[in-house]
Parts: sequence; structure tokens; C-alpha cells
Amino acid sequence: MVMLETPRLLLRRWREEDVAPLAAVNADPEVMRWIGDGSVRDEQQTRSGIEALEYEWEAQGFGLFAVEIRSTRELVGFTGLSIPDFLPEVLPAVEVGWRLGRAHWGQGLATEAAAAAVRFGFEDRGLERIVSIAQVGNDASERIMVKLGMRPFRETVDPSCGRRVRIFELSSDRYVTATR
Repeated sequence: MVMLETPRLLLRRWREEDVAPLAAVNADPEVMRWIGDGSVRDEQQTRSGIEALEYEWEAQGFGLFAVEIRSTRELVGFTGLSIPDFLPEVLPAVEVGWRLGRAHWGQGLATEAAAAAVRFGFEDRGLERIVSIAQVGNDASERIMVKLGMRPFRETVDPSCGRRVRIFELSSDRYVTATR
């Protein structure tokens, strides 16, 4: 079972006890503001989402990790890799994404977790390109993308919600050059 460690975080597969804390993250309107149409999600939607994430791990060999603080074992959200099926025009592609509870914003945790996921994608899964997608106006996520070494690739509309999005990308060649 894949597990990644960073100085402050543990990235791991999902457990039953993750449903309630992730549901609390998904129920926060400020957290969900830049996700799809901005709708919050309840505990059952969160449970179904985690089940889908675990299926993706089995089907793809990668997925979204549960992210917990190593020192406290508190689940703070997720990060990892997924296929951005909601945006067919960028396919084939693998996206790095993240979602953390608001109490954990502004501490560099999303960047730390996403960097580990990018490293996993390139070094362990042999990906040639990783993208990241953020709604226009989500400046915090765009700052993380830049810190990851990503560059803007295109702007378009998310057909699932009608909102404008920016796609950033990072090639494996650029990743290798930047990490030498």
C-alpha cells in the first residue's frame, strides 16, 4: 500500500474513520467556494467520494491520498493524482489536486503535500506530464501551482459548472531539470 511522508505530513490511503473529518472539510462553504459550482457536500456524498477515490487507486495505480499531520494524526484533507474527466479537452492527462480544511491554510501544507504527490507521479508512476486546474480567481491554488514549478497552459470553461478555469502543467523533463 502506497504511503508517502513529508517533514510534517503523512499521505496515505483512505480509512473509514476519515469520512467524518473529510465531511467537515467538505461542508465548509469557504473551502468549497472554488470546487465545481461551489456546493458543499454532506457526509454521505463524502463517503461516496472516498469510495470512488479508492476505486480510482485500484484502477489507475494512483489517486488522491488522505493527508494527515504526522505529529497529531489529524486528517486535514487530501492531495494526489486523478484523471480530470470533468474537463475532456485536456485529456489524456493526470491532475494534481488538493483540498485542506480552512484551519490548515496558509501554513505551506498544501504545497508540501502536492509536491510529494507530483514526485510520486513522476518518479514512482513514470508520468510524462501533470496538470493542475483552478477556477479563475482562486489565486491561492495558482500560487501553489507556481511553487510546484508549473506553468500556465490554457484557460477554458469547466463544462460541469460553467466557470472559467486555468490549466497549469509540468512536464517530467522540466521536473527532472528543476529537481537536480
